[in-house]
Amino acid sequence: MKVLVVLSAALALTAAIPQRRLSLNQEGGDQQAAEQNYNNNQQGESIKDFRPRTTIDTTTVIPIISFDKEQGTDGSYKTSYETGNNIFAQEEGYLKTVGQDEDAVPALVQQGSYSYTAPDGQVITVEYTADEFGFQVKGDHIPTPPPVSPEIQKGLDLIYAGIRANQERNALELKNNPEAARSQDEKAALDYKGFYRQN
Repeated sequence: MKVLVVLSAALALTAAIPQRRLSLNQEGGDQQAAEQNYNNNQQGESIKDFRPRTTIDTTTVIPIISFDKEQGTDGSYKTSYETGNNIFAQEEGYLKTVGQDEDAVPALVQQGSYSYTAPDGQVITVEYTADEFGFQVKGDHIPTPPPVSPEIQKGLDLIYAGIRANQERNALELKNNPEAARSQDEKAALDYKGFYRQN
């Protein structure tokens, strides 16, 4: 163990000795030129630094003017804040039971709004609701789809009329012939699961 420590110390000492390039040239050669170059730079000449310079961009600190949060014991909450650069936000949420009987589950409903000033000076205001129907957002700056043309609307009306007629026909068949309707439902369930029936 002592031998290992002594060898490690000797190795570290030899690695720490300044490394000089020895020249076979009797006049000193490139070693002398290097020392002379070093000494010349010590006399006040600045060495050009070619490393890339990184500049740190400083940002302006934006103060929080107001912040309010209320937490209810039933899972509801209300929060709002305002910043020094005219950002306003408020949100509230509560738990809502979604579904019926054994399928009932609690869901968080959130609604709120926020506003800020865009780079072009326009004040952007966004109102939103997130519930069992998804995330719905409203704002004057949000693009809206073009109106549906009359031809397309007529086609959609025909499709919906066909769906309603099928539903009414199925309800009437269920009322008049419950066994056939039950058999039809079983076949539809098989189709849905991928077990396609043979007619």
